[in-house]
Amino acid sequence: MNENLSKGNRRNFLKGGLVLGGLTLLNPERAISSPLNDQSEEFKIITGPYLQTNFGNSLSILWITSKDSSSWVEYGLSPDQLDKKAYGKSELGFKPAGRLNCVKLENLKPGTSYHYKIVSKEIKDFQPYKMTYGETISGNTESFLNTDPAKAEVSFLMLNDLHDRPKSIAHLLDLDKGNKRDFIFFNGDIFDYQNDEQQIINNMLQPCVDYFASSTPFVYVRGNHETRGKFARDFPAYFDHVGNTAFTLGPVRFVILDTGEDKEDSHPVYAGIVDFDQYREAQAVWLEKEISRKEFKNAAFRVVMMHIPPRYSGDAHGSVHCTQLFEPIMNRGKVDLVLSGHTHRYKVHQPDKKLNNYPIIIGGGPKDGSRTLTKIKATNKQIEVSMLDDSGKEVGSYLVVKR
Repeated sequence: MNENLSKGNRRNFLKGGLVLGGLTLLNPERAISSPLNDQSEEFKIITGPYLQTNFGNSLSILWITSKDSSSWVEYGLSPDQLDKKAYGKSELGFKPAGRLNCVKLENLKPGTSYHYKIVSKEIKDFQPYKMTYGETISGNTESFLNTDPAKAEVSFLMLNDLHDRPKSIAHLLDLDKGNKRDFIFFNGDIFDYQNDEQQIINNMLQPCVDYFASSTPFVYVRGNHETRGKFARDFPAYFDHVGNTAFTLGPVRFVILDTGEDKEDSHPVYAGIVDFDQYREAQAVWLEKEISRKEFKNAAFRVVMMHIPPRYSGDAHGSVHCTQLFEPIMNRGKVDLVLSGHTHRYKVHQPDKKLNNYPIIIGGGPKDGSRTLTKIKATNKQIEVSMLDDSGKEVGSYLVVKR
């Protein structure tokens, strides 16, 4: 994804594309967020570590502490010899000294397992000429496999539209239990809206840490619901990246688009402080350049992942705008597969020579019986897609063969 960002910059790197929206009541069956107790005297790791990566022989390790701290990662090739140390990215000569920690390990060896430990030292008092430190705490020693970008086969899972139902994460991933995947992809609307930090921790980060995220990275793009709520502008600070990006892993060039909100920018609920039309238009310019890149052209397969599909999602403004902007470019770029969510109705849409020249796979919705887990495996010859409902029954499949 993008370079490791400081707390302030991560919060602002999607400036202009994050939204203050109306709030709706939470379903009583969903997890309810509680405010963070900032007055707690205990210095602790609230959640983490969780991993994100762009698969370019680098990996970001993120965690949250209860108070500001000086933090780093100790890592190495053996759990008994963590002989390397890495800090968050310095900005203007300053190392990070906050609660939201993101340390990017770079120049990792392809196909190599690493062991690591997160460490944070409490900042008790920060005076102009004197820093007073408190307790130093660390997490358990964890491990991850640095995926070889040139590997012959890549496999991953897609979850989408969970809408503040954290138990769905483990439930759906259990349908693939025992299989090793390169990453987990969250294709938007994991939340109903962004209310506060505790909601992000309770309803996504901690369930991911508990299940996989300390050893397997995840990739995440916002859905339209992540653009809503009073905390939406703070939301990116908790991730290394949630916007549009592109990376190559094995035979696949992955392109991720942030489709933004599905309502008009002029909708009263946004009070005149959003500009998603411009945000999508800028991504269309970026996508036009992307399809001309050699990494895109030379890939065996080109897969686009976007929350609002480029077609088949109704006549809401954002959906129509995505079709108008992105579909012609993806047709020209000879995209092989699009993975989406948003509609809450799982469906495999075949290519249409007059419209979309590529299949569009849309994952299901948040309710029992309509939740889905989408499994994708790609080699140099083909991409296999299998979509399971929450009982484990296959409800959709598709095979993309190399042209």
